[in-house]
Amino acid sequence: MADPAEPSARAQAWAETMAGQRDGDLVRAHAGSRAEVGPGPVVHRELREQRERELLRPGATLAVGAGHRAVPEAPDPERTCFERDRDRIVHSAAFRRLAGKTQVVVHPSDHQRTRLTHALEVAQVATSIARGAGVNVTLADAIALGHDCGHGPGGHASEDAFDTFLAEGYDHGPWGADVVLAGQNLCAETLDGIRNHSWSRPAPRTVEGEIVSWADRIAYCAHDLEDAVHAGIVDLADLPAAVADVAGRTRREQLSTFVRAVVRGVAEHGEVGMPAAEAEALAALRAFNYERIYVRPESLAQSRAVVDVLRALVEFYVEQPAALPDTVVPVPGPAGDDALRTALTYVAGMTDRYAFAMAEHHLGWPPERLPRGIDDPR
Repeated sequence: MADPAEPSARAQAWAETMAGQRDGDLVRAHAGSRAEVGPGPVVHRELREQRERELLRPGATLAVGAGHRAVPEAPDPERTCFERDRDRIVHSAAFRRLAGKTQVVVHPSDHQRTRLTHALEVAQVATSIARGAGVNVTLADAIALGHDCGHGPGGHASEDAFDTFLAEGYDHGPWGADVVLAGQNLCAETLDGIRNHSWSRPAPRTVEGEIVSWADRIAYCAHDLEDAVHAGIVDLADLPAAVADVAGRTRREQLSTFVRAVVRGVAEHGEVGMPAAEAEALAALRAFNYERIYVRPESLAQSRAVVDVLRALVEFYVEQPAALPDTVVPVPGPAGDDALRTALTYVAGMTDRYAFAMAEHHLGWPPERLPRGIDDPR
């Protein structure tokens, strides 16, 4: 019997790889590695920028130097400006916290989407379209990954909750670009795409931003339906023929149809859009989801509970600023309402579970008053 005080054989084998595999002046990861390519120059930033100029379609957004940033920076030797933006978004706390934020249902099961997995799927759709369209894949990827960083806990209900406190209203696109990701010093093109990805906003200034607007709608229409089917909320047999006959019934069929449709729209018209037949199918799918998923009684009850929690938390932290963690940095308000803007920014950054835990801890709310998940037996 193995000695419990000794590392396991697996742990010892792993520890033996600490130094890698020495081969002359080179250290390899694996013994017997044959990962070889011909020697040549480093494919540095300037070379990739040159390839963009040579290969991308006219009208694509080109990465140039350090990019157009609010605070000027020196160019990175290896990465283009949009590659740096993508890296900054992925490493940001706001992006990580998307893992704990609602996509459709609060407290999702292990198999349902969160805001983080939604962002990843939007990025997959956006980069697929950008490649086919011959435009800047990296910029589309960066915008897609960052597009929902401004969402508060509880999904779109957080926007209704926070609207009360802001004269301009709370919109997760501008909030993400102008507040949440402001410290990342992202390029103007990336921020514009994040700010304006929702169809109710002004059109993005770049082709890649327009692509993300389509990718967002394509991704959530397809995957929200898939999640709802797995949760027993809807049945695929109920999907209208206007959707099924054109785009199919599964997520895979729908993504294939809609992605190729946008690429074809760019190729045939030189503009970002979707041919009418597929666009009508996408609209019919969204309408079906809206009626059967988003505004079903359980969803509306969940939204009302989220609004109540978040408004109460903001009001609590305004009245009791000492309850804020020491790490919270005061946020100036445009009308001198610093306490309100600080409290709102803090609550908006919370994950679902943390917000609900704070409602119990600070407000004394019983669990039955809080939003319930899809599997909650209450």
